[in-house]
Amino acid sequence: MANIEGKVVIVTGGARGMGKSHCQVLAKGGAKVVLADVLDDEGQAVVNGIGANARFFHLDVTSEDNWKKCVAFAEENFGPVTGLVNNAGIGYPKPLDGHSEEEFRKFVDINQVGVFLGMKSVLPSMRKRKSGGASIVNISSTAGLRAISNAIAYIATKFAVTGMSKSAALDLGPEGIRVNSVHPGTI
Repeated sequence: MANIEGKVVIVTGGARGMGKSHCQVLAKGGAKVVLADVLDDEGQAVVNGIGANARFFHLDVTSEDNWKKCVAFAEENFGPVTGLVNNAGIGYPKPLDGHSEEEFRKFVDINQVGVFLGMKSVLPSMRKRKSGGASIVNISSTAGLRAISNAIAYIATKFAVTGMSKSAALDLGPEGIRVNSVHPGTI
């Protein structure tokens, strides 16, 4: 693992599953972690288990204003943000004609727009760093590389995350800000 001692990392969807593991591993490695989630009780329990290197922030990833408050919270508690793990997302199987427009848009808002807002919102803070690089990790999926059946909304958003990550990497690389997408299989 890279040296993450003293890094300040926001992890979305950190209250359970992969996000919870991200928070625990980052804190164990010496990072300061802001666990951002809508699951208040579960998120606070994870933070309590981690200890002094973690704080909880109630974050709706679809709200730009809420993102700005989260970044300010991270800076107030730990300093400029040097890492972001865009992990929050939804996914469940459903055929093309099974989705309502509202349901499809919910996938887009959480899985895709939330990632965009996260990347955009941390940039001013990342640009304040004194030394060393900054890193954004967007959690996509193997579904962001190849299609599967009965998952059109999920597939659309995860392909988008993959493409947005590649584009952001080209834009931000010259500033020393790395952007990567990670593509886990079924969890």
